[in-house]
Amino acid sequence: MAIIKSAKKALRQNIKRRARNTVYKESLKDLIRELKSLIEKKDLQAARNLLPRVYKALDKTAKVGVIKRNAADRNKSRLTKLIDRTK
Repeated sequence: MAIIKSAKKALRQNIKRRARNTVYKESLKDLIRELKSLIEKKDLQAARNLLPRVYKALDKTAKVGVIKRNAADRNKSRLTKLIDRTK
């Protein structure tokens, strides 16, 4: 366990940040799972309607630093391509 005061504070900060990051990641993963399930069911109209929410979640997680900006852009591109390829 941390002995030095600054190490104790850093530990508290890490715990709070990890909890916050987990919330962002889980909500993002849930949205992506929902989108992929809609694509598998060939419900493309609902998938296109959900896409802006997924974009917003990806941009937000990138903005707060949970994922990197390029990772968010890559995911957006791949999900859009997946919808476009599905007929």
